[in-house]
Amino acid sequence: MTRMSGQVWVSLISLGGVALGGVLSYLVQHRTQSAERAEWQRRQLAVSEARRAERLALLERFIEVGAEAERAAFSRPADHDHTDPWYLTASDAMNRLWVAERLIRIQFPLPVHEAARAYFLDLNRTVWEGLPEGESVRDHLEANRLAFLDAARGAMG
Repeated sequence: MTRMSGQVWVSLISLGGVALGGVLSYLVQHRTQSAERAEWQRRQLAVSEARRAERLALLERFIEVGAEAERAAFSRPADHDHTDPWYLTASDAMNRLWVAERLIRIQFPLPVHEAARAYFLDLNRTVWEGLPEGESVRDHLEANRLAFLDAARGAMG
């Protein structure tokens, strides 16, 4: 009988050891998974912040070059040729704006690109063709410029 109760105790202690080992193993795995999840979330947040910064830089570039192109539209001479300093400045600004507009298509949802495209086309027409006498460049471009800015703000959250 003592031999039997000794075997029971050994079995119970062995079972307790197995149970304790299982609990400890579970706790270590749970802690490791929690740390991995936290690290994954930190990486996702870093990627998200980097994308946001990249998008903000692109918006800044588009707005800056758009302002240069608007200044060219404001100062558009009645007569100019391909060697005129105004033409060279306007051409450079419009080329850079064209590139920035294409990058917006890559980085932003379609409604933002559509608004950027409408602003670009309107500005392009204004720079190269001018406006009827008495019409204001600022007033002419305002609707498309604001539509673009509103769409961009909505996309950036």
